[in-house]
Amino acid sequence: VCVSVSHSTDFEVHRNWLAITHSLPVSRWYHENTSEWTLDYPPLFAWFELGLSHAARHFDPDMLLVENLNYASPSTVLFQRLSVIFTDLLFIYAARECCRCVQDQKGSRDVLNRPSFVLAVLLLWNFGLLIVDRILHCCVVVHVRQRQHLQGALLFSVLLNLKHIYLYVAPAYGVYLLRSYCFTQDNKDGSVSWSSFSPLRLLALGGIVASVCALSFGPFIAMGQLPQVLSRLFPFKRGLCHAYWAPNIWALYNTLDKILATLGVRLKLLQEAGLPRASMTGGLVQEFQHSVLPSVTPSITLVCTLLSILPAVASIWFRPRGARGFLRCLLLCALGSFVFGWHVHEKAILIAILPLSILAVENREDAGIFLVLTTTGHYSLFPLLFTPAELPIKVSLMLLFTIYSFTALRKLYSGRGSLLRPLESVYLLGLVGVAFACEVAFPLSPWQQKLPFLPLLATSVYCSLGVCYSFLRLYASLLRPPGKPKQP
Repeated sequence: VCVSVSHSTDFEVHRNWLAITHSLPVSRWYHENTSEWTLDYPPLFAWFELGLSHAARHFDPDMLLVENLNYASPSTVLFQRLSVIFTDLLFIYAARECCRCVQDQKGSRDVLNRPSFVLAVLLLWNFGLLIVDRILHCCVVVHVRQRQHLQGALLFSVLLNLKHIYLYVAPAYGVYLLRSYCFTQDNKDGSVSWSSFSPLRLLALGGIVASVCALSFGPFIAMGQLPQVLSRLFPFKRGLCHAYWAPNIWALYNTLDKILATLGVRLKLLQEAGLPRASMTGGLVQEFQHSVLPSVTPSITLVCTLLSILPAVASIWFRPRGARGFLRCLLLCALGSFVFGWHVHEKAILIAILPLSILAVENREDAGIFLVLTTTGHYSLFPLLFTPAELPIKVSLMLLFTIYSFTALRKLYSGRGSLLRPLESVYLLGLVGVAFACEVAFPLSPWQQKLPFLPLLATSVYCSLGVCYSFLRLYASLLRPPGKPKQP
């Protein structure tokens, strides 16, 4: 981490949250709106920010004033960088624990080609984590894979109360823990033995989850502010899509609506004056209506999401396949929520990419899916770094990671044919053309002033195809009969 480099809007977001939690009473944390970057993370993260603020005041107390909007003194920047380094160390520990769960090939003397080493690089040098965020999800996955159920439940409860985006994968954790911990035996055919249900184990799991939630939300429930907190955590008025259009089914839906509206106007089937003017995007509060297609509501996205993850969750209940089956269900819950969720943030794709890294070094078919999803998902993050000075940085980092991923995984599965299907290779090569058009050609064209949204639209639509395709391939591998493995 370089202390002197530029910083993103997240810098001001967290500075403001430090100021809110340090300068204001708890009762005002989720009401404060001086800045547009209001506190919209769960209370446990707010308590974490409060703890950091006591260290921050020794660097520069002025950063802890709510009215000091966009305050970025050198001492403030230094503190923010050091806090990131601290969380980096936690992530390194989580990655190390993940690598210890991977079985290396017997007789392999080349350390660089061992699955554990490849996984370490895929996690620690992950392009998305380098430019966006750090995720400690790996450590939770490790404890669950090692059948340390109570520790896994505790860590996931903490993680969920730090970042509610992990609601995406909560069904996978909940069903797996209930099935594998609260039911102690299976029937001979692998189905659940209802007589083996342990109420005490259920109480233990429930007690852990309830205790963490009580510590996090308890003070706000006591003050009668739970509805206000929830309104900040789930701001449904922000619109169907995030400001940068996450590459999911709704990006394709929105684009189709735009195309139909344009055709309707040109064919004189629609009156332009009668079409909705509201934008489909916005990082802040916005609502909109589609022009031709039916408008999508939060309830519709919820139903679509639940239906998309239902087969995956049902599979680990009726046909559990151990830790690998859980991990595949986790991936599908993450991707199903990403593909069909409401106001999805682009970086949420990392929740799926990181666990898929584990499967990629254990299974050849998963390695191919990983190459498609990680290349597509990482490129979809490019719009988050939009200044000319950041272009060579993001291109270089992604190229290094992508080249290593392809090279290392091909060596790992050498002699077994190509990891990618022909159409997959063509699709990924198409990303090069999209990148050149959006990052180089478009800024030099006259369309930059007239159609500034075009590169973002092209990126989201093209990447949506890759993400949805990966989702379907993962489902195919999950639902395939266990006696007919397609790949070793």
